[in-house]
Amino acid sequence: MTRSRMTLLSAVALLASLAPLVPLGGTPATAAEGRAPQPSTAAEAARAHPLTVQDPGFELGTGGWQFTSGTGTATNNPHSGNRLAYLDAGSGMRVSQTVTATGRGAYLVTAWIATGGPGGTYTLKVNGATAAAQPLPAAANYRRHTLGSVRLAPGDTLEIAFGSGQGWVNVDDVTVSPAAPARPTVTSSDPQVAEMFAWATKKANSWVHLPGTEGPINADERQTGGTGTGVYGPSYWAGYANRSGYYSRDMAHQLAGAGALGLHAENKAMLRAFAATATPEHRYYPVWALNFDNRTPLSIDYRNPDLFVREVPAVFELVQKAEEAYRWSGDRSYLDDPALWDFYRHATEEFVTLHDGQKDNGPRAKVAEGTGKGIFQGVASYNEQSDEPLAESGDAIGSQYQAYLAMASLARAKGDRKTAATFDRRARDLKTYFNSTWSGGGSGADMVRGYTTDGRALTGWGKENSWFMPMKRIVAPGTRREAYLDYIDAQSEGPDRPTNIEALSYLPDTFFTNNRPDTAWKWMRHVYSQKDVQHVNTRQGTNGDYPEVSFSLIGQTVEGLLGVTPDAPARTLTTQSRLPSQMAWLKIDALSIGDSSFTLRHDTARRSTLTHTTGTRAYTWEARFPGRHRTLRVDGMVKPARTEVIDGVTYSSVRTRVAPGRTVSVEVVR
Repeated sequence: MTRSRMTLLSAVALLASLAPLVPLGGTPATAAEGRAPQPSTAAEAARAHPLTVQDPGFELGTGGWQFTSGTGTATNNPHSGNRLAYLDAGSGMRVSQTVTATGRGAYLVTAWIATGGPGGTYTLKVNGATAAAQPLPAAANYRRHTLGSVRLAPGDTLEIAFGSGQGWVNVDDVTVSPAAPARPTVTSSDPQVAEMFAWATKKANSWVHLPGTEGPINADERQTGGTGTGVYGPSYWAGYANRSGYYSRDMAHQLAGAGALGLHAENKAMLRAFAATATPEHRYYPVWALNFDNRTPLSIDYRNPDLFVREVPAVFELVQKAEEAYRWSGDRSYLDDPALWDFYRHATEEFVTLHDGQKDNGPRAKVAEGTGKGIFQGVASYNEQSDEPLAESGDAIGSQYQAYLAMASLARAKGDRKTAATFDRRARDLKTYFNSTWSGGGSGADMVRGYTTDGRALTGWGKENSWFMPMKRIVAPGTRREAYLDYIDAQSEGPDRPTNIEALSYLPDTFFTNNRPDTAWKWMRHVYSQKDVQHVNTRQGTNGDYPEVSFSLIGQTVEGLLGVTPDAPARTLTTQSRLPSQMAWLKIDALSIGDSSFTLRHDTARRSTLTHTTGTRAYTWEARFPGRHRTLRVDGMVKPARTEVIDGVTYSSVRTRVAPGRTVSVEVVR
């Protein structure tokens, strides 16, 4: 949390039933361990089993904290609110608080810390013994530091302590997160990917809220204390760390990483919260950002029903991501919840009709449009750095295409074959129209990426409205798409590249989706290399303190490098190695899908091994390899392979049953 201010008592409620004990070896918790209570049960448990950190933002002066000489609270440099804790330069000074656990669980503790020099310390002690500690670097701007996870049983004491160093130390906004239900780990012939994944999983986990926590609403850079407090629902940060809410665009990009961490309750609650705001009054737009109470719009982006930030791609991305969340979790609520189903239907029906009136796209294609008048009136593209008055954009039409495919998939899962067939046809028609007409006849820089409100076709570099087109697979395979991918890569390294790290974080997805693992891995490494650089928004902290960075790196490792496509409802798992050329092997342990856990290893692109480590029933594993192969070897036995062309690429695959406890290897026959 960026802020934890309360008028009487600042507290973070931690409950054992929502934060299951997670072994440090990485074995994921199961639903039976208490991670999936009903909302009413969770709220009751939050009130019944708190671990209370008093005054985590130091707004009450010395309340709850112990201060030695040379320390105290001040108002000169708060991270948020009005006050902070300080430690003067020198040795032996300390600020600490000891709390007692009344429940059982595993937790991470985070604080925003700035220093005038090295040598300071941040420490957690359980029952007097050091459980986690880190030295503090010299960093005059606030950075977010996380320790844990630490395991607590009822009656255990947890001491949170900050020690002085060679320069001053400022501390603010101490927060606690429950350990994620799944704790996947990665090993590889390339140590950098293992280091990256370990950093990303810990960082992403630190952004998770505990349902029942009371905290500020409408906190932002203008009103750092917010406009009041509310009870937070299942959620995680997705947007600027100094705002008390999450954004639809960010959340959509973070969902896969959250799914890999087992944050299914958070994904569903946040998607449902957005769905509930897509009302006729809002012309079926969901609001752009919500407070962590999962109910109220974040005020910096919402004035009234006619004046709020809205961007066309987000509407469609939320539909696509709901379908992906269904496949990660296996939760039938994505099919049976009327609020969610109505949102999918309105987003792909009424929304498109209501917002398609400026450009004539012919009788077989409808394309949702923006107003060209700015974000508070509704824009066509995610590219907010452009002043182009776009009516239609490449990121919107690509996202609309994927929403149609998602609607067809969800309808099939629901047993509605008629609706599924309708949206399969609409997706085909839209893609055909895009490639034959909408995108023009040019290649590379000459491909059309949008249309202005006066009908002008736009080519050249459009950032999001450029790279979203191949990322959403609306561009037909072939030399034209390959030329455009080359163009995107070159422009992203050129003088007009995006300045904000969150924009660049989409590039690995773009290149993995189009089977360019070397380029995708290059961009993953670039994003990770920038994690300690100050974000362009100085209030945000470092690039690594932007939540989208850690969540997207998790998703890109699992769905990108490892090529994992989960289908928990069908108890099916499809994999395809996308290892870059210099990575000999990559392995993930504790990969959680539905109620099962797996270990998956790829050795180059020619051998894959899957272990179904825990679960209740067998999964069908489709092991996929690029190229045309008549046979594949399964556990040493040659089996006939199925060959198919997917998005222009030929694959060979076998399907095999993997029961809990079984290991299966599939490899290309040499």
